[in-house]
Amino acid sequence: MPKKIRDAQAVPTQIAERLRTWGHAVRAQRVLRHIPAVDLCARMDISDATLRRIERGDPGVSAATYLTALWVLGILDAAAPVMDAAYWQANPNARARPIAQDDDDYF
Repeated sequence: MPKKIRDAQAVPTQIAERLRTWGHAVRAQRVLRHIPAVDLCARMDISDATLRRIERGDPGVSAATYLTALWVLGILDAAAPVMDAAYWQANPNARARPIAQDDDDYF
């Protein structure tokens, strides 16, 4: 079964803008470094069509593919900085608890 391609309208605006920025950065760095599209595609093991979709900021391309393009071009840390450990080293056994409300109009 073919993958479902995400509709650009279903993506939040901030995400769509970030993808377009990443795509423009991929194209700009590729051109600046005189890397032919065919060479970048071969290095990433993707098709030319997928590279074109990345460069347009298409939300249907996987995050891993975007990040791989940024990594191959040496701009991953600038485009997607490493997340602070506090966000991912939380207690795995912790559970979300609702905030206690004194009034009955919580919902």
